[in-house]
Amino acid sequence: MTDHEARVRRLADRIQEIVAQLLERRIKDPRLGFVTITDVRLTNDMREASVFYTVMGDDQEQADSAAALQSARGMIRTEVGRITGVRFAPSIKFVQDALPTTVAHIEELLDQAAKDDARVHEQAASADFAGEADPYRDDAEPDEDAEPAGQ
Repeated sequence: MTDHEARVRRLADRIQEIVAQLLERRIKDPRLGFVTITDVRLTNDMREASVFYTVMGDDQEQADSAAALQSARGMIRTEVGRITGVRFAPSIKFVQDALPTTVAHIEELLDQAAKDDARVHEQAASADFAGEADPYRDDAEPDEDAEPAGQ
C-alpha cells in the first residue's frame, strides 16, 4: 500500500469514528433511530466520503433515520473538517448498507439447504439398492461364460 492509499484509509477510519461520535453525542434529531456506521469509503482525491450505515427497525424507522442523516450532513461535514484539519472537508453522502439484508437472505438459504439435506438423509436411510447387493464382479470367482485365458 502506498503512502497516499494509507493516508486515505486512515482518514476514512477517522471519519467513521467522528461520524459515529457525532451521531451518539451531538445529533439530537428525534427521527434518528439506532444507527450504526459500518464503513466509510473515501475517493482517492479525498473530496467525497460515502458513509455506510445500518438502522435497526422497520421501514418507517429506516426512512426517518435516513431523513435525519440527510438533514445533519452539513453539520457533520463541518465537524469532520474541523476535527481532522484537512484543507478541504470531504462531502458526505450517507448510503444505507445492504449487509443486514444480505445476511438475512444468506441465513434463509442456509436454513433451506439444511432442511433439504435432512430430507435427503431421511430418504437415504430407508432406501434400498437399485440392483443386487454386490453389483460388482468378484474376480476370485471364475465366470462360466468366459473363455480360459491363453486361447
